[in-house]
Formats: sequence, C-alpha cells, structure tokens
Amino acid sequence: MKPKRRKKRVTKKVPGDAEIQRYNLKERLIHWTVATSFLYLLLSGLALYSPRLYWISSLLGGGTNIRIWHPYAGVVFFLAVTIMTVNWRRCLWLYPEDWEWIRYTWSYITRGEEGVPESGRFNAGQKTLFWMQALSGLVLLLSGIVLWFPDKFSWEVGLAGILTHEVFAIVSMGCITVHLYMGLFATPGALRAMVEGKVTGAWARTHHARWYRRVMGISL
Repeated sequence: MKPKRRKKRVTKKVPGDAEIQRYNLKERLIHWTVATSFLYLLLSGLALYSPRLYWISSLLGGGTNIRIWHPYAGVVFFLAVTIMTVNWRRCLWLYPEDWEWIRYTWSYITRGEEGVPESGRFNAGQKTLFWMQALSGLVLLLSGIVLWFPDKFSWEVGLAGILTHEVFAIVSMGCITVHLYMGLFATPGALRAMVEGKVTGAWARTHHARWYRRVMGISL
C-alpha cells in the first residue's frame, strides 16, 4: 500500500497581512501627473516671482524656457486635477459623516485616529484639502490667463490678476505642504499606496475603516 501523501498546509493570510488595492494604475498616473506639473509650476513660479530665486531657472532650461512653459504646465495641472475630480467625485464629496469627522479635526491632529469617526476611502480632511487645491488651481488658471495675455486686459484687471495669482499660489503651496506632511510622515504607508497601488488590511482598517469593510464585503 502506498503511503498517503501529506497535504500541504495552506496558511491563509489574516486581514492585517492581506494586500488591498487602493489605487489602480490610471489613478496613480493621474496623481503623478498632477504632482510633477505642480512641482514644475512651483519651481518656475518662484524663479519668475523673485530675482533672488531666479537661479532656479537655470535648473529648468533658463528664463526664456520657463516663461514659455510655465503657462502650459498650468494647463496640464488643471486638466489633470479635473480628470481626478471626475474620477473620484463620489469619493471626494462631503457626506454627513464627514462633517462629523471635521468636529474631531484637532483630535486627529494631536492624537491621530484614536477616537475619530471612521473614514471612507478618503477622510474629511483629505477631501477638504483636495477641494481647496482644486479651487486654487481654477483661480490660478483664470488669473494666469490674464498674465499670459496681458495685452488683452485692462491695467486694473492685470493688477488684480497678479495679486490674485500670488495669493492663491501661497494657498496652493500651503495645501501641498500639508499633503506632503500627511503622506510622508503622519500616515506611514500612504506613499507606498500611491507608488505601488496597494496597502495592507491593517493599514486600511486603521485609517479608512468604512472603505475597508466595503472593499472586503464586511457588513456590520
């Protein structure tokens, strides 16, 4: 009689170890298009804004090149943000539970997820930050058109365009600073999600519990 073969032991991954797709390839490509165009806009904009920072233009091909390409990069940035908004419109809308989350903003800043209402795919802070950045992008585009074609507008409109562009550039830089801090330091694993597209079950349960249950098909 032939000896029975021992069955291989299959170890099932627990939810904390399981890999969950957070962003697909299309979402990641759009995100990095937004990021790279914003970086170019930031550096070229600083070079054009202040003589003390004009040395940055040498890193981007010289002053003539950045004057040409800065507006086009702004159009690319705005279009990429628009596509992102369309793709994530349901995820980014502020629902009643998000307004409850906003009440705990200070607690979230000081103590992290402890005691804060559960989040969907994006928490209310991420949503608010996105809409601020999207609004800034729209205003920067409109005011940028005034600066792009100064001969088409009156002196008063041109001055208003300059001031508006500067103010919302500062707002946009503030938003991206918070975004970078949260993605790189405050929420470890967020950067990996946007690079590889995946997170662990433990990460999802900790930071976006409602989204985790929906993806895993878990009902309360």
